[in-house]
Amino acid sequence: MGRYLRPASLPEALAAMAAGPYLPLAGGTDHYPARIDGSPDEDLLDLTAIPCLRGIAEDGSGWRFGAATTWTEVIEAELPPLFAGLKAAAREIGGAQIQNAGTLGGNLCNASPAADGTPNWLALDAEVELASAVDRRTLPVVAFVLGNRRTARRPDEIVTAIRVRRPGGSARSVFLKLGARRYLVISIVMVAAVATFDAAGRIVHARVAVGACSTVPLRLPALEARLVGATPDPALVEPADLAPLAPIDDVRGTAAYRRDAALTLVRRAIEALAR
Repeated sequence: MGRYLRPASLPEALAAMAAGPYLPLAGGTDHYPARIDGSPDEDLLDLTAIPCLRGIAEDGSGWRFGAATTWTEVIEAELPPLFAGLKAAAREIGGAQIQNAGTLGGNLCNASPAADGTPNWLALDAEVELASAVDRRTLPVVAFVLGNRRTARRPDEIVTAIRVRRPGGSARSVFLKLGARRYLVISIVMVAAVATFDAAGRIVHARVAVGACSTVPLRLPALEARLVGATPDPALVEPADLAPLAPIDDVRGTAAYRRDAALTLVRRAIEALAR
């Protein structure tokens, strides 16, 4: 059994990380099930007693989601339509117990290809705040999640928040997920889309991300470019738009099935943006 610390402040936590190595942990909803056959042998740094890592704040530039904010807090927060997709994902992450304990930062740092939060952060063009005892830095989510269970977080760093900039107009989002059943299931395919609209209902800017079809969730730049200046229409989505994806065969579905399902879900997501 490794060491266990539960600091009450961020400076205390960063000092421990500098002296580490410690594994920062909040909800533990992925960490503990993976070690069901024995006690964790890592040195754990419990972040749940640090107030500044919790909560959602809004200012003139946008929104800041504390890394230890739970999915239940996202569900219950008063947020604009820009975050409708993130809220939809929050409702489908496990059951109520997982939503009460699982955190935004933990879901992102776990870096599962099927993590429901990551496509939404990509579509929101979000940034990750990281802190260590010696510096602070910010990375786009696309540069933070590097692969299956791999991120750009240094061993001495803690993810403190996820930031989303305020869009330059009316914006809304959508999240769609395909699994073997409605809830308590790992995604086979998922799609997050965010669009900003002008007064006539035409798309000014769009971001579309697909998860569980590559080692990391990926955006579809060709489709995003084609959507600009148009009203949301699923007919605009072409099979070639999914070229960046690299789905695999596994117990949840074949690569061919995933690619076909992704095309259908992307079209449905664009259609949903119109509503």
